[in-house]
Amino acid sequence: MRFRADPSRITGSIAPVVTPFTADGALDEAGLRGLVRWQLASGSHGVSLGGSTGEPGAQSVAERATAIRAAAEEVGDRVPFLPGTGSAKLDETLELTSVAMQAGADAALIITPYYARPTQEALYQWYATVAREFPDLPLVIYNVPMRTAVDIAPETVGRLFREFDNLVGIKETTKDFEHFSRVLHETGPELLVWSGIELLCLPLLALGGVGFVSAVANLAPAAVAEMYQAWTEGDLDRARRLHYRLHPLVDVLFTETNPAPAKWVLAKRGLISAAHVRPPLITPTAAGQARIEQLLSGNEDLLTPVEGVPS
Repeated sequence: MRFRADPSRITGSIAPVVTPFTADGALDEAGLRGLVRWQLASGSHGVSLGGSTGEPGAQSVAERATAIRAAAEEVGDRVPFLPGTGSAKLDETLELTSVAMQAGADAALIITPYYARPTQEALYQWYATVAREFPDLPLVIYNVPMRTAVDIAPETVGRLFREFDNLVGIKETTKDFEHFSRVLHETGPELLVWSGIELLCLPLLALGGVGFVSAVANLAPAAVAEMYQAWTEGDLDRARRLHYRLHPLVDVLFTETNPAPAKWVLAKRGLISAAHVRPPLITPTAAGQARIEQLLSGNEDLLTPVEGVPS
């Protein structure tokens, strides 16, 4: 909880780790703990869990709670911990947010409720309810319209930000770069904004973003963290070089539906025991695997080494 009192310190590369499963599909808690240790050893500035990359919709509330507690225990107070606790159901969102608060999370990432396509007023009431329930826990809106079929408007973000002190930021996973700008124009620079779109991570910093929650950190956590560090040090050439060098790894992630390609690479590298993804996802097809291998060829130096990670 070292960062809960000052969420403005939750900056940089916040790695959204996958949720490992065993070959027969069970939650692999030991594998998750190992991934978190690897992220910490690789220099990630924070750890997230339970966003889209973590397959939350394919897990029970109990499984998600177990994963949150395990990750929180591994992270400790070393870096910020920002778990996803949202669901399409309000009772589940409140239950998981309570789990995260009690586990010591520094903030909770709350996805816009998916499938129902609520109005802007309904979204306001959703987030207002969560904010009132947890007044001492920083909350971050998770806007990902490509998965939820609803886009929270900048005006709604501004309204929530002005009315609730504990609603501190937003993870923007939209390719509409204008949306980033309009959100910050509506709220002012005090709102913390992270990019969830890999190729917009670096550009968002120029608008006033504080970092990114990039799935590429599952493959190359050191390089993603270095890109942010280079920006903060004013080494824009190095930051841009890393941005463009990471392009092939971005393409790896979306060869087929994320996180299946990432899990396949992680399993092949021995970081998790199995590449299993739960239905309706499937492990990469033969064609997908061939494409992943092609994209990785010549870019292996970007993959963060796995040796020397504490077991």
